[in-house]
Amino acid sequence: MLLFIALPIVSVVLQSMYAPHEQVVVEVENCDVFGCKKSTMVDQDATRELRDAKPLGRFVGSDIYTNRSHLATSEVAIAWRDSDGLSAFFKDIMNLPFYRAMAFTLTFTFVVTPMVLILGFFIAVAVNSIPSLLRGPAIFLSLLPLIITPLIGSLILFWMIDARGIVGALLQTLAGDPNLSLKASTSLTWVTLIVYGIWHSAPFAFVVYYAGLQTVPKDTLESAMIDGASRWEQIRYVVLPHLLPLTTFIALIQLMDNFRVFEPIMGFNASAHAVSLSYFIYDDLGGETRLLSSAAATSVLTIVGVTILLMPVLIRAWRDFGRKQGT
Repeated sequence: MLLFIALPIVSVVLQSMYAPHEQVVVEVENCDVFGCKKSTMVDQDATRELRDAKPLGRFVGSDIYTNRSHLATSEVAIAWRDSDGLSAFFKDIMNLPFYRAMAFTLTFTFVVTPMVLILGFFIAVAVNSIPSLLRGPAIFLSLLPLIITPLIGSLILFWMIDARGIVGALLQTLAGDPNLSLKASTSLTWVTLIVYGIWHSAPFAFVVYYAGLQTVPKDTLESAMIDGASRWEQIRYVVLPHLLPLTTFIALIQLMDNFRVFEPIMGFNASAHAVSLSYFIYDDLGGETRLLSSAAATSVLTIVGVTILLMPVLIRAWRDFGRKQGT
């Protein structure tokens, strides 16, 4: 834990407080037969010596966190002061890259996570209710989205929603619009990514819930049936309370995974319409100029965001554990 989690986090926090050194520029005079002219040029040796002396860069403290590429505190304050109402304010800050990435990340997380819990539970109940002869093939088919790697799965769906793909062509036929494209609309792109997130993650919740259903006390279910409880009442008052610890576990895993959504955006080539915090980090680290300090600051903010999301679930789990220990 100390070697692979604590120390890297400390390193990232330190890196986020240092910006790259500015290049050392010197003024030189070039003379020829027509006279002398002064010009500026980068002193490569002096710049290299400066970087060798201070490899982390120049200390800027929290400036990277508050600049326009991240929290943009000055821009947000101006937008709050000049905007007419909350809708105009949110419209203004959505033009800022960090808040645009945060908006998609939170939307993806808060839509996909509960839908995965609900869909996974109902698939588990359905598979558990079918005859044992058909249960094996049903489990295998239900696990297929989990077996396929995220990048390959997103690429397959990307090809399907293309205008030449089966889903894209079908939607064009149903809408009567040959120019309809799921890839050209921001809202449709978000919906597509969310649908993919649910499809890919639901098998994980199904596996956990299906294993939990095998441990439900049969005596309690039989007693509920004798007392006249309907199927829904058995699920509500017996099954769901029994599976509550598993629900907490799945919610923790899904909140962390969904907040770090990255592969679908790459597979769908959707960065023009949807950008997550993880993609934000990837973009900073890509290309010839690697913005290590910017990527580090975004990583720290992502860790803080995940921690805030997990706190309610962790507090609830801790209270439940304390009650059990007390009993």
